[in-house]
Amino acid sequence: MQVCFIGHRNIEKTEELISSLKETVVTLINKGATTFLFGSKSDFDDLSWDVVTELKKKYPFIKRVYVRSSYQYIDKLYEEYLLESFEETYFPQKIENAGKFSYVERNYEMIDNSTYCVFYYNENYIPSLKYPPKRNTLFTTRRNSGTKIAYEYAVRKKKEIINLYNSNSLMRK
Repeated sequence: MQVCFIGHRNIEKTEELISSLKETVVTLINKGATTFLFGSKSDFDDLSWDVVTELKKKYPFIKRVYVRSSYQYIDKLYEEYLLESFEETYFPQKIENAGKFSYVERNYEMIDNSTYCVFYYNENYIPSLKYPPKRNTLFTTRRNSGTKIAYEYAVRKKKEIINLYNSNSLMRK
């Protein structure tokens, strides 16, 4: 069974969150999870990797997989670097021409291939603009976070979702 982790770029790492995440991962391992899929570039990804890596000492059979959203082809040196932290890495072929939205397609890939999706999703989170508007405008566009896009996709796909943003980590079908 596979599990993916998706969450906001910036999160507050509290002891309560770390404890909930650890408890969630152990529960999923006891339900048969053996493979954990990770993206990159978020505090939640980093925290999830830390927790799974710590638990790997107790559960050596679990596997950490880095699903790349860039660098379709990597050289041996970069692959060796990644495999110091993961047991496997791959680039999904379906995102080959996704451009700047490759991370969205990568998240879809992880969701599609997971039984459980562990999120850190705050519906009120507004991502900061990477580049401020070039001119003053009366109208600003609100960007959707990649986590929101992924969460809504997982709901549409009727995946088992565990949202750790709320302290009472709810599971929903």
